[in-house]
Amino acid sequence: MESVPEGFAAAAARGPGDLLDASTDAAAVISEHGMVVGWTRSAEALLGHAAADLLGTPAARLLARSEDPVRLAGIVARCRSGCGWSGQIAVRHRDGRSLDIQLRVSASFRMGDTDCFLVSAREQRWRWTMSQSVMDGFLTRAPVGMAVMDTELRYVWLNDTLERFGGVPRDERLGRRLSELLPGLQAETLESLMRKVLGTGIPVTDYEYMGWSWADPHRRHAYSTSFFPLVGAGDAITGVCYMVQDVTERWTARQLLTMVNEAGTSIGTTLDVMGTAQELADFAVPRFADFVVVDLLEPVLSTEGHGAWLTDAGPAPARPAMRRAALRSVREGSPEAVVQIGERVDFLPPPHDAHLIIEGEPLLIPVLDASERLWATREPERAARIREYGLHSLIAVPMRARNTALGLTTFARSLNPVSFGSDDVLLARELVARAAVCVDNARRYTREHMAAITLQRSLLPPALTGGTALEVASSYLPADPSGGVGGDWWDVIPLSGARMGLVVGDVVGHGITAAASMGRLRTAVQTLAAMEMPPDELLAHLDDLVLRLSDEEAATGTAARSTFIGATCLYAVYDPVTRRCAMARAGHPPPVVVAPDGHAYFPEIPAGPPLGLGGMAFEATEIELAENSLFGLYTDGLIEGCDHDVERGMCRLGEVLGRTDEDLDALCTSAVRQLVPVPQPDDIALLLTRTRAVGADRVASWDVPPDPAAVATLRARATEQVEEWGLGDELAMTTELVVSELVTNAIRYATPPIRLRLLRDARLTCEVSDASSTAPRLRHARSTDEGGRGLFLVAQFAHRWGARYSGEGKIIWAEQEIP
Repeated sequence: MESVPEGFAAAAARGPGDLLDASTDAAAVISEHGMVVGWTRSAEALLGHAAADLLGTPAARLLARSEDPVRLAGIVARCRSGCGWSGQIAVRHRDGRSLDIQLRVSASFRMGDTDCFLVSAREQRWRWTMSQSVMDGFLTRAPVGMAVMDTELRYVWLNDTLERFGGVPRDERLGRRLSELLPGLQAETLESLMRKVLGTGIPVTDYEYMGWSWADPHRRHAYSTSFFPLVGAGDAITGVCYMVQDVTERWTARQLLTMVNEAGTSIGTTLDVMGTAQELADFAVPRFADFVVVDLLEPVLSTEGHGAWLTDAGPAPARPAMRRAALRSVREGSPEAVVQIGERVDFLPPPHDAHLIIEGEPLLIPVLDASERLWATREPERAARIREYGLHSLIAVPMRARNTALGLTTFARSLNPVSFGSDDVLLARELVARAAVCVDNARRYTREHMAAITLQRSLLPPALTGGTALEVASSYLPADPSGGVGGDWWDVIPLSGARMGLVVGDVVGHGITAAASMGRLRTAVQTLAAMEMPPDELLAHLDDLVLRLSDEEAATGTAARSTFIGATCLYAVYDPVTRRCAMARAGHPPPVVVAPDGHAYFPEIPAGPPLGLGGMAFEATEIELAENSLFGLYTDGLIEGCDHDVERGMCRLGEVLGRTDEDLDALCTSAVRQLVPVPQPDDIALLLTRTRAVGADRVASWDVPPDPAAVATLRARATEQVEEWGLGDELAMTTELVVSELVTNAIRYATPPIRLRLLRDARLTCEVSDASSTAPRLRHARSTDEGGRGLFLVAQFAHRWGARYSGEGKIIWAEQEIP
């Protein structure tokens, strides 16, 4: 065995300083007669005797054995001469055991008439010594690799552990440099650190690195190395000593933990199923595997039904239907893949079936042999790719979350020569588990999101039509740019007399709850509009409804905050015959009107309170619109903008809509794009209409005298008008009947003045107005009754009929389809 270098052994043999440190010594005072006259607490601690027990007693009782009188007399004489004495002596502890102590006796001094001596003592501590052979064995067989390099960085000494770490025999190392022996161990970097130590004399500790060695050429190891200078005579640096430990397990554990933490921030950044699967594949390549595929069950990618397999739902097919959701390879284009993203796949590593996905544990194949019979027979194409691209190790991990089977993730290595091990299985399991939760979250979100969108689309008008009164276009932009669901809504409602009802509203909040609330309000507005209510009265009824619905929510506890309270709405009715537009609003922004010459303005309409507050009235305003005027309804998200300046947003809206010659659909789309160039936190709805007018040539009206004899005359005039419009003999005959019945009822039961009007629009409308507020009632006459069949006949021949009220009375109307 080699001896330890001289400088190294000398450094190890240095001992501590002087053992006798008076600050911790026991002390006593003894008179010339051998009596104890002083005793300290340190003495009591050393020997166990209290001062009260010893003061005034002979000191000789403390000795473990009798001292030679001649020697004792010599010590006393020396101390009286002014010189102290020190030596070793055996004393008796109070418990009977013998103690060897180092004793010091001071020169004598006088206390009264007596000479006294100060005695201090401490227990003898034996210093352990190490022979050269023991030191050599310790350094050589220590579990830490150690070596000494000269100033040229050549090996001059190393221990057995370092020889074992590197796999290079000691004889081949001595006299050579590290870079000549182990180029796979970052030798140049290590030698630069040693030169730094030689130049500065400052140690470098705990430098970690990865590398290969001849002792284990198929696996990278992690090492922690420290370097310190060897200092000889005159503080000259004579070489470098370095110590190295194999910290592969610690390094691997730290890397695994780091990778898992990084996965938490890299996987699941979106609520997209395919995107999340691809994030898993992208994260794992190349840091963990050379080729990764993620295959998801087809129901997971579906937006209908449950969307996945429950792990306790019973038997599953042997070859489950999956689709390739993601893949990634260190090779460009992923040539190892048999199936591309989006294609169907039913791959499971032979001989496994669907139970691997539902209840199986991660599968480790450390050495992948494509020539095995099962691979050759069940997966011949994949076996060929395995051989072609050198895939040599595989891990397949079932993807499950919340008792739901989602798919299978497969990791493989080819360019990385190290096979997967048990530690890699733990990491793969953790990565897939985290990704599975994210995929399940994305799956659930997508399913609920699509349900909400479907609900909203079913509640909003599928296609808007303004009849002959209006040209209509609309645009909707949810707060979620990916197609979210909000509470903005709008509608165009056909009314009697060629009139059109226009409504726009905004429900508080977003999501499926807001969409459901919006649908209920839209249905309510349609119902109230069908009752021919004026705008202010309609909003009053809608306000009552919102109050009732909010109370129901509060009573049942179905919502933490009502989505109805605070909703806003604007309702307008446009009459193309008079070109008058009546409107009222409940906390909603006013409409925008752009005249044919491009001048934009916002009509002054009393704002009214938002819906659900109750106790305050709504007021209606009526304006006249020129033909080809632009009339726009919108929600506040369109005009708030990034600066939340509503007035400025309204001005911008008027400027954008000033291009009245542009196609209405294009104008609607471009207006939203210009006013809202970036995503906003609120939903945006815009309903644009271009007004049309019904010409005088399509309207005919007559005053009705309160005389039953006038019925025949009015019937004849109406028939002539229908024939003049060229609507056919059949429609003229039914119109004659409708006019006869409505006019007769008005003369018989209503209050003058009475007036008859025919309106040719998309349908032929017959209207009879009077000053009475009594509504007609449809009833079935008995076979013996002479009358009572008038409205029944009108209902049979008309497409629809009804009554509406005005400030002057009521209007009974009936519409007929024009062939």
